[in-house]
Amino acid sequence: MDNKPAPMDLPTPNKLVEEEDDDSMLNHKKLGGIKTMPFILANEICDRFASSGFHSNMITYLTQELNMPLVQASNTLTNFGGTASFTPLIGALIADSFAGRFWTITVGSIIYELGLVSITLPAVLPSLRPPPCPTQQNCQEASTFQLWILYISLLLTSLGTGGIRPCVVTFAADQFGSDKMITGRSKKWNFFNWYYFSMGLATLTALTVVVYVQENVGWGWGLGIPTIAMIVSIIAFVIGSPLYKKIEPGGSPLIRLAQVIVAAFKKRKETAPENPKLLYQNKELDAAISLHGRLVHTDQYKWLDKAAVVTESESVSSNPPNLWRLVTVHRVEELKTIIRMLPIWAAGILLVTSSSHLHSFVIQQARTMDRHLSKSFEIPPASLSIFGILTTLSGLVLYERLFVPLARRFTGHPSGVTCLQRMGIGFVINIVATIVSSFIEIKRKSVAAHHNLLDDPKAIVPISVFWLVPQFCLHGIAEVFMSVGHLEFLYDQSPESMRSTAAALYWTAISMGNYIGTLLVSLVHKYTGENSNWLPDRNLNRGKLEYYYWLVSGIQVLNLIYYIICAYLYTYKPLEEVTEEEEEDGEFNGKKISEKGVELTVNETA
Repeated sequence: MDNKPAPMDLPTPNKLVEEEDDDSMLNHKKLGGIKTMPFILANEICDRFASSGFHSNMITYLTQELNMPLVQASNTLTNFGGTASFTPLIGALIADSFAGRFWTITVGSIIYELGLVSITLPAVLPSLRPPPCPTQQNCQEASTFQLWILYISLLLTSLGTGGIRPCVVTFAADQFGSDKMITGRSKKWNFFNWYYFSMGLATLTALTVVVYVQENVGWGWGLGIPTIAMIVSIIAFVIGSPLYKKIEPGGSPLIRLAQVIVAAFKKRKETAPENPKLLYQNKELDAAISLHGRLVHTDQYKWLDKAAVVTESESVSSNPPNLWRLVTVHRVEELKTIIRMLPIWAAGILLVTSSSHLHSFVIQQARTMDRHLSKSFEIPPASLSIFGILTTLSGLVLYERLFVPLARRFTGHPSGVTCLQRMGIGFVINIVATIVSSFIEIKRKSVAAHHNLLDDPKAIVPISVFWLVPQFCLHGIAEVFMSVGHLEFLYDQSPESMRSTAAALYWTAISMGNYIGTLLVSLVHKYTGENSNWLPDRNLNRGKLEYYYWLVSGIQVLNLIYYIICAYLYTYKPLEEVTEEEEEDGEFNGKKISEKGVELTVNETA
């Protein structure tokens, strides 16, 4: 009897690779989820606390501590605010191309911290700022050296913001996997609503605690507290690193978009087939940029389809082909999706233009009004923003618990209204808020005139600062609809491999709006004369701020008309979605899904 042991079934190299891939996929699925939120949100809450505490009262620091004229100070903040909203586009491209979101957030946070340290030093060291000027007349302004310290610190914070803003919200959303869990189609809660709610709490805390310290304790501690908070945010974020689901960057999205344009141009004389199924598709090539489903063919911008036409001279067996001559339908649709989004995105630019300087002007209004809550306690002007934040926070909860269920009964839409409808409501409320602001300014000046205080820029007009509360509340309600809806639209409708870039578009709209807002304020200040200037440097009582409010209200009305036309013509992104169970089985019944609820079954084998 042969007692030789039976030959062992040794694993082949291919089987070893498959087992390793299975293990890595299993580990990848264990990463992410709700357990990562304490670290990510702790980072973002501390970051938002730091940035809100730093920026919310900066107009006071520039005018009262550095003795800058009002328009120069407002333009300085708006210009650097515009820069801080433009750099996210660069940060997003870096994250999506090669660095990934985790490292982009980490490096951006460190740069931001350096900026906070730089601006805290002049607040601590008197030699780095001009002498005090309590009368605000014939003041010695900051020297060139002192201004350069300010500009460098603002530039560093702007650069750091470029790494944080476009990546944090998308990185947090990545931890939950499919879009359904993010936008609330299969969940009762909406991630973006609660994300915005958490940021609102951080901002509220900063506007109460930090601003009070700046006004009553000193600017050293007032800027030092945000600096310390930013250090805490970096530590919290890095500690959670082992738990995060880190999606590998899919390559430069700009290069992919350029490849589609170049390939379509090279094949401009080719004729696209009638049947879109004959266009080039390659699941393996698109796997890294379509984790949750591929974009399917649409009939818009059909001239771009020529980039996916397979000619006789091209061999589709080569994997990958020359992507400057032949691209997949998914990549063509990525470009189409971005083109469709741009008109809606652009509507946010003029909205920001209209509101870019309102915060600075309202703070100056509040400084001339009775701010007493009691005989011994005055509300800091910058802290008035807490009414807008409180309205936003309560509005987000009421939106989820009351508005969505009620609207769902009438529309049948899972979210109550589409994100485009949500944005449109926000546009209308914002116009009403600006008009209300103009009437409150008329009331403030009429009281000042009645008490002969128009020529005294330091006088306290006997009118309660709480007259400004209604406009803050209206702006807060507008935020619930406009800002959250805009962010949700960009995330939901953008190609999944370009979501950091899409989030950066949100901030780029703010950047462009801030720059145009600066141009608008400068032109108004220059051409409205010296004697009856709408926006005077020192004495707001002799200005015509209400005229400026009417001007921006008119701009917003024109912008609303443009937005309604764009929203009416917009086509929602169609996507073949894959469920987790179907992914594991290797087969799925993909659904071509649009935001409007249209579903077309597409039977395929993964």
